[in-house]
Amino acid sequence: MSEFGALSLVPPLLAIVLAIVTRRPILSLFVGIWSGGVIATGSIGIGQTFTWIAESIADVFHAQILIFTLLLGSGVALIWRLGGATAVRNWATTRLESQRNTGITTWVLGMLLFFDDYANTAIVGSTMREISDQFRISREKLSYIVDSTAAPVATIGLSSWVAFQLSMIDEGYGVIEDDHGVETPGLFETFVGSIPFNTYSLLAILMVGIIVVSRRDYGEMLDAEHRSWQTGNVSREDAQPLQEVEKDLGAPIEDRPMLRTFFAPIVVLIAITLAGAFWTGYQEWVAEQAEAGAPTSLEAAMGEDGVIQVLVDVVGAGDFAAALVWGSFAMVLTAILIGVAYDLFDLGDSVDTILEGFNLMLTAVTILVLAWGISAVAEDLGTGAYVAGVAEDVVSPALLPIVVLLVSAFVAFTMGSSWATMGIVTPIALPVAYELTGTFDLMPVMVGAVFSGAIFGDHTSPISDTSVLSSTFTGADLIDHIRTQLYYAATVMLVVLLCYALYGYLGVPPIVFLPLGAVLLAGLVYGLSELDARRKGVDPRASTVESDVSDREAETGPAPGDID
Repeated sequence: MSEFGALSLVPPLLAIVLAIVTRRPILSLFVGIWSGGVIATGSIGIGQTFTWIAESIADVFHAQILIFTLLLGSGVALIWRLGGATAVRNWATTRLESQRNTGITTWVLGMLLFFDDYANTAIVGSTMREISDQFRISREKLSYIVDSTAAPVATIGLSSWVAFQLSMIDEGYGVIEDDHGVETPGLFETFVGSIPFNTYSLLAILMVGIIVVSRRDYGEMLDAEHRSWQTGNVSREDAQPLQEVEKDLGAPIEDRPMLRTFFAPIVVLIAITLAGAFWTGYQEWVAEQAEAGAPTSLEAAMGEDGVIQVLVDVVGAGDFAAALVWGSFAMVLTAILIGVAYDLFDLGDSVDTILEGFNLMLTAVTILVLAWGISAVAEDLGTGAYVAGVAEDVVSPALLPIVVLLVSAFVAFTMGSSWATMGIVTPIALPVAYELTGTFDLMPVMVGAVFSGAIFGDHTSPISDTSVLSSTFTGADLIDHIRTQLYYAATVMLVVLLCYALYGYLGVPPIVFLPLGAVLLAGLVYGLSELDARRKGVDPRASTVESDVSDREAETGPAPGDID
């Protein structure tokens, strides 16, 4: 239990409330960190405030993510300057033809790029931003699609998340073994069994599909979509996007817009990142196998442990942060070589564009650093441990999954980090489940509940790094993204709670409650969109306001008077 008790909740909650009310995330985050310094030191706390901020940058992983973000900003700037975005826009508007197809394409891309959530948001957001603008999809909607197919996909795929998740399960099992001296189940077996109970992730991905296929919206997203469709303003008039390529970089070179100037750097980014992750993972895996006296040959290990298990071990051990840095550097280099080879610019222009790309990311980098700083505050004050400790003594086996889900959600919401939440809650939840039941039957459920809650909290928190990056690469206002996504995330969470209640109290298995949840989710989208649209006096599908205005006309905008 935290020595600061309920006071440990003050810094993150203060930062979150201020960010939502003032729409100024940088000031809000700094005030939150400073309040933590006051609580920790009992004085003005400025020294401790800057110590937390500095320590968040000193972390190697965080430093690598900052370098990756800056380099990716340069890559985006180079692609824009070379006319790559223009080429893609011209190509896409003759093929995608509608808002629905554009939304579906973004959704599918988000599921295909399953290997890392940061790379997912960067690639999908940068790729689809110009295209979605052409069809007047609001930046809030694009940011929602990108954010809700990043972490949810990464947490159930063969990604950088898997090794971390397995290590957290191992931590929890280690506590049980130390306390009770019993043999615990296999880590991978528990992880695979937890996937159906990672219900928020599964239904969040499905929710995106329902929204983009039906084109129905509700809550603040409905307002955003009507604004975007009727006025052509893809962002709110006084919004503060974290990235504004058009304003910050000026007009692109449009003499020879070529698709290769767009796709070649992105393909190189993906290829180098995956190769780097596999290579670093293989090196680490060989070292671990040799230390354990196990086979260091992939073929021999696959014969003993199975192909899937070995691939998870190798990829999971990879240094994805370093691989992302290598990939983004290779992306920048590729764009420069294309520009020079086709005589689109010289080396001097390329350096200027790289620096402009760095400048493009300064706001996002600042918010990332401060978000990590507030997470450090919560860790030092024991926020997560306090919340988890309060919930420990008020549960029954049937209610336990719901309690773990809600605790994980609250911890992630206040800390802004799903990984930190998993690290705090998993080693507590598994021993508690064993103490209550004396068996390992609930372990996959506990793991799924922790992962579900952590990602939900991440999706609803304005101090979440993935929310910051999703807003950055889609060019959205961070607070607008959170406010519009909140309605959809809460809808999914409501269905998840019902699914867990069916499992806990009636013994309904995932093979039954997941399809039921999917049907209920579709029904809620239809019902809520109808109710909210009727209340506001608008159509639940913004792009059908006038039946004679086609989606293809979104490329140039409707004629004056076509839309009231």
